[in-house]
Formats: sequence, structure tokens, C-alpha cells
Amino acid sequence: MKKYVLFDHDGVLVDTEFWYYKAAERALAGVGVMLDKEQYLRDMSQGLGTWVQARAAGISEESIDSLREVRNAYYQESLRTEAIEIEGVVETLGELSKYVQMAIVTTSKRADFEIIHKHRHIRRFMDFVLVREDYTLAKPNPEPYLMGLKRFGATKDETLIVEDSPRGLSSALAAGIDCVIVHNEFVEAADLSQASYRIETLADLKDIILGAA
Repeated sequence: MKKYVLFDHDGVLVDTEFWYYKAAERALAGVGVMLDKEQYLRDMSQGLGTWVQARAAGISEESIDSLREVRNAYYQESLRTEAIEIEGVVETLGELSKYVQMAIVTTSKRADFEIIHKHRHIRRFMDFVLVREDYTLAKPNPEPYLMGLKRFGATKDETLIVEDSPRGLSSALAAGIDCVIVHNEFVEAADLSQASYRIETLADLKDIILGAA
């Protein structure tokens, strides 16, 4: 049985990845650049960020700095107005809290994370949260998850990571920790075959936790 679970955030606990993409798409459309979704997902899986296609189109770094602010504003607008809940998450976390200690390890910025959770009940099940400002190297580097492991004082064998994306899976694999991939339609075409487990919803996680050696 696993004792600790490190959750990714976007796409696992809240349905935000689509809106992050749409915010970038909207920002780049303002300067005449069409954001290709498949290329965007490939770039993000390698930790390359949102702006690869903008640079390829000749957009200057100064302009990208301005576009980043525009993207962030669009994204935060969506976080405040769109339905980003994933059905059953809070109930599942409540059930899992009987068996394991849990934390969130996310590439979300602190400001975005605070907006998302201002009126939600996910954080109360978590021992701690690590956001992008809390570590130096982002996923797919293993640093975020290794930091989470250290915060718990846990061994790798005692711990399970829950992810939805290639970038997060790569981080988990590099950290040497078993990883469960939960289905996310936005990244469903990605190669996630190296995951230890695949599930459709978080409700399926309990059986893995109780059954894992």
C-alpha cells in the first residue's frame, strides 16, 4: 500500500489545461500568429513553454514579454468565469484522505493557483502545495517531485504520483516514482505508455493505492 500521493494539478484536479491553451491562442492571434495545438502540446511536453511558435514566426522577445502578460490576463479571466471543476474530485480526495497523505506539485504560478482555489475545497485535503515559484527547474525535470518527496520525508516506494500529461510523466519517471495517468481529453493523443497505471477518473485511484505493494 502506498502512503503518500503527489498530485499534479492542472488537468488532474481542475480542468484548466484547455483554457491555458486558449489564452495563449487568443494572445497570439492578436499579433497574427495561429497557434497549432499539436505543436503546442509537443513543445509543452518537453518543457519548452508556450512561445516556441511565436519565436519561429519572428516575434521578438520584447513582444513575447508583452504577450505573456496578455496571455496571463486571458487565462485568469477564464479561471474566474469558466467551469473548471472535475466531477467527483473533492469526494474522491475525501475518501483517499482516510488512507494516504496527499500534496499538490504543480507548474501553476502562485497567483493562478490562488484564483483557482479561492472558493474551492481541494486544498484542505493536502499536507502542502508546491507551485512554480517554489522550485528552480520545472517539469519534465524531476526536481518538483523530488522536492515533494523530501517534504513528506517519504521513500520513492511509498509514494505515488498522479499525472495527466507527457511532461508530468517524464518528471515522475526521472524521479523514479510510480506514476498513475488519469485520462484527460485535451492530451489524449500523447504517448503515455510508460505510466505504471492508467485510469479514467480519480475515483479509480483508491484500488491502486490499496493494492500497490
